Amino acid sequence: MAEIVLVLLQAFQVLFLWVHDWIPLGRLNDVAAVRSQDTRSRLVVVTLIQSVPFTIGLLYSLVYFRRPYPHWLRYWISISYGLLLFGQLRAWWLPYLFRAEPDRAARYRIMFGNTHSFLPQRHGLVPNTAHIVLHLSTAATLILLLVS
Repeated sequence: MAEIVLVLLQAFQVLFLWVHDWIPLGRLNDVAAVRSQDTRSRLVVVTLIQSVPFTIGLLYSLVYFRRPYPHWLRYWISISYGLLLFGQLRAWWLPYLFRAEPDRAARYRIMFGNTHSFLPQRHGLVPNTAHIVLHLSTAATLILLLVS
């Protein structure tokens, strides 16, 4: 069961990382606002950098499904999701909870100001619902790797 959940978490995150800046998802994202802040070529590069390592991990997780993962795959998934969580904490939660970053807050207000959120604004920004779900999925992936 843990392996199924791990693969599903990875699949969700890979899908999210590939599409969230490109395909409108109602109030969960604002593609036009994101594009107003980044050129198309920068978005392509960012999408590839943030998606390819996790896609590789997911593909090999499927290759080894119902078999023991080789050590390199466990390291690959653990390191990549560990770095992802570190980036999420750095980009969203440290400025939200502990210290203001006015430039980041202004940029995020433009990019995510029209998206759904349920937390109160702090230090000029608020994590939107889609990113909170992604961040929780990342944490759950790492926890599941640690306990399995």
